[in-house]
Amino acid sequence: MKLIIGLGNIGKEYENTRHNIGFMFADFFVEKVLKEDLAFKKRGNYYYFETNMSGEKIVIIKPATFMNLSGEAVLSAKKWYKVDNNDIIIVYDDIDLNIGSYRYRESGSAGTHNGMKNILSLLKTEELRRLRIGIENRENKNVPLIDYVLGKFSEDELKVIYGDVFEEVGKQILEISVK
Repeated sequence: MKLIIGLGNIGKEYENTRHNIGFMFADFFVEKVLKEDLAFKKRGNYYYFETNMSGEKIVIIKPATFMNLSGEAVLSAKKWYKVDNNDIIIVYDDIDLNIGSYRYRESGSAGTHNGMKNILSLLKTEELRRLRIGIENRENKNVPLIDYVLGKFSEDELKVIYGDVFEEVGKQILEISVK
């Protein structure tokens, strides 16, 4: 069993914001990669979608907490599904990667990402697989970080993300998930 967890903030006002790229990917993965109807159910402090691939149960999770408390939802899902940390893959935004790029790592610090800081703190490990999707595209680096990550993607940025990036990340997730 694998838990694929896309990070984001709940609420209409956060839709299509850079910080919600994990939620956006989770929806894309269900609809476009798995070719399933988008029908997340709610359990406690997270939304989930269950499926099977190649004989392996795959659960896509979207925390129903705000980003900075993502660890609470991840810990709840981990306990409910009785999985080890190595069965969890976190997908989230990374301001240190340019838009259109992504990076997979099996361990490491959270960097400046408060959602990941909370997850690593509550799971008591840095040994956690993650796929970071780049959101950096600022012309003016003096824009406060919080304003930028909570800002909406432009149409051109959405074309990049939904064009190649999510397809490639989806392929990587499938490869990781059915190992």
